[in-house]
Amino acid sequence: MPNGKTTFSDGLPFASQACIIRSLFYRSLQRAIMKQTLKLSLTALAAACALAACKQETSTPATSAASGSAANTAASATTKDASALGTPEQQASYAMGIDIGRSFKKMKEQGTAIDIKLFTQAIEDVVSGKETRISEQQANEIMMAFLQKEQAKAQAAADKDSQAELAKAQAFLKENATKEGVKTTASGLQYKVIKEGTGKNPKPDSMVSVTYTGKLTDGTVFDSNADAKEPMAFPLPVMIKGWQEALPMMKEGAEYTLYIPPELGYGNEPPPNSKIPKNAVLIFDVKLAATGEMPKDAMVGLPQGQ
Repeated sequence: MPNGKTTFSDGLPFASQACIIRSLFYRSLQRAIMKQTLKLSLTALAAACALAACKQETSTPATSAASGSAANTAASATTKDASALGTPEQQASYAMGIDIGRSFKKMKEQGTAIDIKLFTQAIEDVVSGKETRISEQQANEIMMAFLQKEQAKAQAAADKDSQAELAKAQAFLKENATKEGVKTTASGLQYKVIKEGTGKNPKPDSMVSVTYTGKLTDGTVFDSNADAKEPMAFPLPVMIKGWQEALPMMKEGAEYTLYIPPELGYGNEPPPNSKIPKNAVLIFDVKLAATGEMPKDAMVGLPQGQ
């Protein structure tokens, strides 16, 4: 498994829902204005916001692609008569309201409820040219304070989840170490030999060709090339530490199950947008198909695994 820091782009470990909604809203407005198609009906916008607020109480949260229900999938795929909303501009107004409403709904689920009435009033005041109840400077200061508060709240929640996951990881590894066939190295890496190989061992700077499936302790698969026609080749130096230690122990043809503790995996910085939580134990079923020397120029500019 490649190291998350070298394979995935850098980014914030999380983004507050407030920041997301602001970005979505401004982006929608900017695109519409640039194309000169924005002729918002204030009545339609107010109705859309009100409907979004109502749906916050009655809608079921969306599920992920991995665990989505057939009912949710069918509902999202239903085509309705958009022309009933009126002109294309009115339809776009409603669509923007849906986008914003969904973000507000998610914020509410996370403990931050937006006042739809005040939100709508502010839009009406600005678009109609009325004097706003606060100045632009005040609005910026309020939003900055709000976003900082949301950021701190999200960070606190993330830290709590991270510590809980670490405790779960330690408990799992402690119990797993007692199971038949499981061996533990000095670093804390655990592995079980499923099948010994007969070929050569990789060197620390080798290329390796592998078939693997990565899972969490609850069985969730977060990565796999098991269905691929050919094994996948990686430079060993850019793999996570657990792989850098385990692969050289294997001979070509070997099949191991690896139990990688957080400090030898992604630790507190899992790949963005992945199914891997912070401080998670990573379980890999690995088959080493082949190993070979790294081309001399292959490592030029390559970041090393950490």
